[in-house]
Amino acid sequence: MAILVNRETRILIQGITGRSGVQVTGELLDFGMRVVAGVTPRRGGQEVDSVPVFNSVKEAIGAVGEIDVAMVYVPPLLARDAAMEAIENKVPLVHIFVEKIPVFDVAQILACAKRNSIRVLGPASVGAISPGAGKIGSIGGPNPNAVFSKGQIGVISKSGGMCSELALLISNAGFGQSTVVGVGGDLLTGTSFADLLEMFEDDSQTRVVVAFGEVGGSAEVEAAKLIKDKKFTKPFIVYLAGKFAEKLPKDTALGHAGAIVGLEATMEQKIKVLKDAGAIVAENFEDIPKHIKKVL
Repeated sequence: MAILVNRETRILIQGITGRSGVQVTGELLDFGMRVVAGVTPRRGGQEVDSVPVFNSVKEAIGAVGEIDVAMVYVPPLLARDAAMEAIENKVPLVHIFVEKIPVFDVAQILACAKRNSIRVLGPASVGAISPGAGKIGSIGGPNPNAVFSKGQIGVISKSGGMCSELALLISNAGFGQSTVVGVGGDLLTGTSFADLLEMFEDDSQTRVVVAFGEVGGSAEVEAAKLIKDKKFTKPFIVYLAGKFAEKLPKDTALGHAGAIVGLEATMEQKIKVLKDAGAIVAENFEDIPKHIKKVL
């Protein structure tokens, strides 16, 4: 069954006429997705790969009907207005690919989404893919079938690159993925590890979930609490990258905007709460398939 996306998902791309918008439109259409509309102000009436372009989300919905996902592919300083427009038009899932959106803008987006009961994936999210069923975003690039394969393992990562690395590791070990989700590595993000675990709990296809954790933030701690509260009961395998960072000065930034040494929970604290909750913490990245085999 998988989560977030399937072959019937109706997609609207905001910023469709930009370079990234054009590229992702072609990739999604090649994958068999239903990209039903695009939006770029003052570009209404054009087409991108046969997809009609409209001046606003409201105009697009009026012309093509219901939209399941709005994908935000606009410059960072325009992202707030684009996301808010999708939220205010009640698009149920807003995927924000854009990086480097001002933190206050992100806070406003997430607050607006919460008021309107809209799910936000991102910012800085590579997207999500359910192999053999559907995808949103740029995950997997033009040839996702080279990395992703259909199966029973859910995958979560902040990093888009590590979504692919994890999936390839799992595929090469003879397993496949139900859905792979990149939540984004910014300081503030919409959909959390815990949110996804609740979805995977209800997904009959998913039997195990694997996550790539990292320094900074509380995503792994929130996931551990969910497990402890029995709201997620399937095996949860986590690899935590960046243990070396504990030796660096507090507040040192590493890679993602949210990967800050000493931010919210230390690596030692994360390992402890995860193990106490019953999660499996992989010592080495390449050990993940071995742990999957043990619990299946």
